[in-house]
This record gives sequence, structure tokens and C-alpha cells, in this order.
Amino acid sequence: MDYDVLIVGGGAAGFFAAIHIAETKPKLKIAILEKGKEVLTKVKISGGGRCNVTHAEFVPNELAKYYPRGEKELKGPFHTFCSGDTIAFFEKRGVALKIEEDGRMFPTSDSSQTIIDCFLHEVNRLGVSVLTGHVVKRIERQDNWLVETSKGEFSCKKLLIASGSSPKVWRMIKDLGHSLVTPVPSLFTFNINDQRIKSLPGLSTMGSVKILGTHLNSEGPVLITHWGLSGPAILKLSAWGARDLNALDYKFKIQINWLYNQGLEEALEELKLVKANNGKKLVVNIKPFEIPKRLWFSLLNASGITDQMRWAEVSKQQLMTLASQLTQSVYDVDGKSTFKEEFVTAGGVDLKEVDFKTYQSKIQKDLYFAGEVLNIDAITGGFNFQNAWTGAFIAAKAIAD
Repeated sequence: MDYDVLIVGGGAAGFFAAIHIAETKPKLKIAILEKGKEVLTKVKISGGGRCNVTHAEFVPNELAKYYPRGEKELKGPFHTFCSGDTIAFFEKRGVALKIEEDGRMFPTSDSSQTIIDCFLHEVNRLGVSVLTGHVVKRIERQDNWLVETSKGEFSCKKLLIASGSSPKVWRMIKDLGHSLVTPVPSLFTFNINDQRIKSLPGLSTMGSVKILGTHLNSEGPVLITHWGLSGPAILKLSAWGARDLNALDYKFKIQINWLYNQGLEEALEELKLVKANNGKKLVVNIKPFEIPKRLWFSLLNASGITDQMRWAEVSKQQLMTLASQLTQSVYDVDGKSTFKEEFVTAGGVDLKEVDFKTYQSKIQKDLYFAGEVLNIDAITGGFNFQNAWTGAFIAAKAIAD
């Protein structure tokens, strides 16, 4: 079958591009080819089923800083289509968004189905064909693009690949002359088996974290889980360190300052002061720092300070150990776990081979890329979707022109 535009991948970027192409040029014949039975599956599960559509960062150059891979390349595109444009797109179609305290943005319905329904309604209204169960088997350049799927052959003038991190499609892109950066996981939690945190799952507190032996560090909420550590501070490290941590086979040491912005010396002085003023009182009854009680008890225990001890009985060495546990706790990481269902990879089409004014391949004319198929990824918080919307919008504009 002949089309003007074919889009490989029925995800966020694919749908967003199809809608914009069809709106700009209603006469074009457009089809989305999706290998699965369902479309927009990642949209459905993202943000715990609420769909974290974007982030409330409206300055393009600031927004670009959230991308470990793609920061430099995205500055220009974000000046064309940024988070404010995403909000306007959805609001124009009756989908209101809200900003949460941490800047993440969700539909006010708190349901990803709202976003899916909006997209399905739009492609339907605009006459875009959505073809599911089409596994792409071959992509070839003749006079036009030829795409062979498990259900038939298609040809088109312009081809947009928005298939995310599909290894099969990546091989076809390679056969078209592109270089691909090998994928490694990004956005994962750390597996840690340590008595100090074993009994504390569900506890969240501010911390500053660094990976020993590297330049990687971050700060923010740290969440203790049944299998180790998660939360924004950890996920940030996993994104920025995606390649380094893969090279270490996910076995490394991290150091956490549970007092966040107080150093060892400061903590020790504070502890000495508390000891001098509260000699007769039980240590467990006085918590001089803003940390959760259960964590305080656990670190006391790790410092050899029992429930029955009074401050007067705490030795100099124990005070020193406690100050160190509070500000320089070291934990052995042994492996990783996927963060919820938000599986993100670092890797994809080499960015040097794409023109970011149009998202067109520099190697093949009339071939475009958008979304996670490119070697672009971000920390958690709506940034990966914003990359999809921006790339899809710019590619759509170029295709429609």
C-alpha cells in the first residue's frame, strides 16, 4: 500500500508526530505501524498510571540540563517546542494539566487514559490509519521508502522512525548506514543488602549521595526500599552514571550524607554539645538532627550505642563513629532493579548523524527520527516525554513542509 508518510512505532512520539502532520497537511495519507496489539503502552504505565507528561521548567536552556545524553542537541529544539507548548497542546484539546510540588506535570484526571483517549480521538478525527500487529521486517530505500511488515508491504515518500529501543529496528537503521550507540539501562534503583537499612523500607529523607571512585554525586530525596535505595537522588545518579555504572557491572560503593548539608565536623560538634548538656538522658530520647526517628535509631545501633545508654556513657570513639554514620555512611551496591515500569535506555541513533533543525537523518533523505530511538534520555520527572513531544513536533513540521 502507498502512503505519503509512514510512522514506525505507535508510542508517544509516533502519535504526536502523526497528529501534527495531519493537522498541517490534511490531504496527506498517513499510517502508524505498531508491532503490538495495543498502542501507547508506555504512556499507559508511566508515572504509576498517571502519565507524567512534562515538567514545569519553561526555560529551554534550563530544561536541556536534565538530559545526561542530548543536553547540547536539545537547546535549539526546546526553543521551538518546549513544556509550555506541550501544556497548550493538551489544553486546546480539553486535557487540563496540573503541576505537582516537585515540578512534575500530570493530567488533572490523574489517569494516563486521558492522554491516550486524547491521542486516539485526534488520529481518528484526522483520518490517520493506526495499524497494530505490524512487526517491521525490512526497511529499504528505493525511489520511495519500502517497509515490509509481518502483514504486508508498504511504500511512502517520508518515513519517521519512533520505535523506541527496539533492537530489530535498530539493526535496520544500522543497515541504512547509521551508527548506533549500544544501549545500557538508565533510571534504575540500587540493590543493597545492609543491616542499617534492612528494617526501614518505605522511609524517605533528604540526602546527598556520591559514588565513590567517580565524579558522580547528587542530592534530594532518598527512598529506602525492600531491595535497597531509590528516590530522586538515586535515579538521578543512575541516569547520569548510566554508562559508568554499566562498566562497573553495577557493583560499586556509595557514600550518603543523611544530614544533607552538614559535614562531619559540624555533626561531631553538635553531638559533643548534646552530650555535654544531656548527660543523664537516654540517647534514644534526644534526636538533634532533622532525620527520621527510625533512621536515627538504626545509625545509633550501627555506632554501638544501645537503647539503654545515656549520653554521659557514650565514648569519644562512639561519637566519632555516629558523626561518620550520619554524614559519611558507605554502602555496597550489588546490582540494580528497574524503576517501576519506566524502563529507559541510554543509547540509540548517534546524535551527530541527525539534523536537529528537522530531526532528519543526515545520511538518508526523507528519513526522520523522534523519541527514544535517538541517543537521548533524561532523569525521571516528565523529561523523557518532553523529548518525545519536541522531536515529534519538529519532525512533523519538517515532513509537512
